[in-house]
Amino acid sequence: MTVSLYYVQKLLYQLNRDPTVRKRFDSGRGELLDEYELTDDERTALKSGDVGLLYVMGVNGQLLMHYAALLGQPWDVYISAMREGVRKHGPVRAGLYSMRKDGKR
Repeated sequence: MTVSLYYVQKLLYQLNRDPTVRKRFDSGRGELLDEYELTDDERTALKSGDVGLLYVMGVNGQLLMHYAALLGQPWDVYISAMREGVRKHGPVRAGLYSMRKDGKR
């Protein structure tokens, strides 16, 4: 897991657990993201709510599930977003869900 992936997952965990972080995310997403060591792609995915790209980057599915719910995405949309992420961005690159080049685990 890369260092920045750690910060993405830390942020998503805090969004799920801390109402103050959640309020800051809603009111000033960019300012909150500045406090974390993120790549440009991670920042863009978090700002836009791109669950599929976050999944491909290696973000844990449990954290993503709560993030998708925070964004108002129903379960089927969340699952579709992960599948679309793999289709659009390629196999999962890191973490628990990483895939081999042939798309298998």
